[in-house]
Amino acid sequence: MNSFIFYFAEGWKHIISWDALDHQLFIVALAIIYTFRDWKKVLVLVTAFTIGHSVTLALSVFDIIRVPSAWIEFLIPVTILITALWNMLRGKQLKKINGNYFMALFFGLIHGLGFANALRIMIAGDQSIGMSLLGFNLGLEAGQVLVVFLILVVSKLILDTIKIPQQIYIFAVSAIVFLLSVKMAIERIPSLS
Repeated sequence: MNSFIFYFAEGWKHIISWDALDHQLFIVALAIIYTFRDWKKVLVLVTAFTIGHSVTLALSVFDIIRVPSAWIEFLIPVTILITALWNMLRGKQLKKINGNYFMALFFGLIHGLGFANALRIMIAGDQSIGMSLLGFNLGLEAGQVLVVFLILVVSKLILDTIKIPQQIYIFAVSAIVFLLSVKMAIERIPSLS
């Protein structure tokens, strides 16, 4: 049980810490189009992301798949900028498109490889890899749920206080996330040598 708690805390830290800005920005880009009324949709969305990163996290930890970390660190902000751009281009159709769920699942696969690079080293000598993975994934999920809850609270406060149209709010937040992720992607372009 100590191993489970340790890895739960590590999963939590991988989402909540300041070092996880890229993953937090991705969650912002995914969740910004929703309100509290849409909590079920948001829960499905976050779960799709968790399933995606859980699959590649497990495949990577069991050494079934390996991708150079430089490419993963580059692709993570690319997933963020694509998601933010998707928000800016779709307008009023954002919530009607089930593509959000597929995007969360597919991009979760890439993010899982990012988590795996850190986790593989930690659990290399651990006897209970399955329990470690479960703890880590549940910690990640708990952290994501907290981030989504905070996004929904901040969105409600801003939309109710400032009274700007939701479409403008979504566009503005997505544009900020887009610009930050472009900067991250440029900084992380892998060397071809």
